Amino acid sequence: MKNRSILLAILLSIGLFSASCSDDNEGETLVPLAGKWDVSKVGTVIDGKETLVDAPQNQTGCNKDYLELKLDNTATEGDYDSTISACALTTDAGIYSRSHNNLTTVIAGESKTQDIVNLTFTELKLKDAAGIITVYTR
Repeated sequence: MKNRSILLAILLSIGLFSASCSDDNEGETLVPLAGKWDVSKVGTVIDGKETLVDAPQNQTGCNKDYLELKLDNTATEGDYDSTISACALTTDAGIYSRSHNNLTTVIAGESKTQDIVNLTFTELKLKDAAGIITVYTR
């Protein structure tokens, strides 16, 4: 009888542990947002099909434009442009916040809220209310 009680206690413990570790965050991923994200692709949804192209804002021969999100909720956008001098970097600073699967940035006075469509350790895919998709990579 004592063995049966111990077995029942172990099974209950395992069941409670499994229930407490269940994924109840409604699809929100726990991958950290903080880091430097290079602009990789941009696009939109046309006739229900996602269409992405290499980001035209990236200058040939330069580093990719980027969005850097820091742990203190500050953000920096970096833009490489060769209009005045080869691969000149211009940065704009701001802040960001995350609410579930939304990312809101306020950079250079412009506020933008985007849905986090995909977030992995190597890819961040965002879509705004107009359906514009931006894919970043690390």
